[in-house]
Amino acid sequence: MTLEQLRIFIAVAERQHITQAAAALNRTQSAVSAAISSLENRHGIRLFDRLGRRIALTAAGKTFLEEAKELLARSRATEQVLADLAELKIGSLSLAASQTVGNYWLPPRLHRFIQSYPGVSLQLMIGNTQEVAALVAAGEVDLGFVEGEVRDASLTTRAVDEDHLVIVAAPNIKIPRKPDAAWLTTVPWVAREAGSGTREAFEAALRKFGVRLSERRIALELPSNESVRAAVEAGAGLAIMSQLVADSSIRSGTLVALPLELAKRRFYSIKHKERYLSLAARSLLKIPGAESPS
Repeated sequence: MTLEQLRIFIAVAERQHITQAAAALNRTQSAVSAAISSLENRHGIRLFDRLGRRIALTAAGKTFLEEAKELLARSRATEQVLADLAELKIGSLSLAASQTVGNYWLPPRLHRFIQSYPGVSLQLMIGNTQEVAALVAAGEVDLGFVEGEVRDASLTTRAVDEDHLVIVAAPNIKIPRKPDAAWLTTVPWVAREAGSGTREAFEAALRKFGVRLSERRIALELPSNESVRAAVEAGAGLAIMSQLVADSSIRSGTLVALPLELAKRRFYSIKHKERYLSLAARSLLKIPGAESPS
């Protein structure tokens, strides 16, 4: 049974006339008759009584007419859903992001996205870089954003922006005019947990300044940027963090930035190599500051 057969059946049933239905549908009379006969023969049921030149719905035909109308209405509704999806009038997009990206970089872009596509619902999960990569690899989210290195061969990454890192301390910490490796070895550090992109950046920066990982002194290891920032503001030690995280505290004077220049790091979008990237995901990646992955 096809949708075209249903349309023909409804047209004939509403007019009780083959010729009039054929004219309304711009079909030949023989094509309309063949469609009705095909329905009846396929299912072994008579839908119309032939009364000379007239036809009339049988009891079965009357029952089927209501069902056929509902089926055709659902078909039109389904077509409209597809059309709306194609125009992003409706839809959903599930995302995962590591903390710095998800809490600071991504929200303004999500705001601009929902302004453009208010009918698309967004869901965002926050974790560290490894957790986000695992969610994308498992197909539990459509798209991920991270600031750390992803080593999963099933995933594709593309740089979407750059991040500036700073070393910060509380204002009462005595900082040399030219901090060197010896001093950086003696001070306590507040660090993010292993598996986070910020922890990777922390370790890479210390290596750059000549501090071996065995020499660093981690006073606290905390699970979020906000808890690290609060601990440093309280005087627990130094930390390396994104300028996005530190800016408000530096402006208010609760943190000071050390006169040491750190290498920039990149923010990445990640997707599964074998999974289709939805129109909603591609549209989000076109928001200024983001590029579409290959």
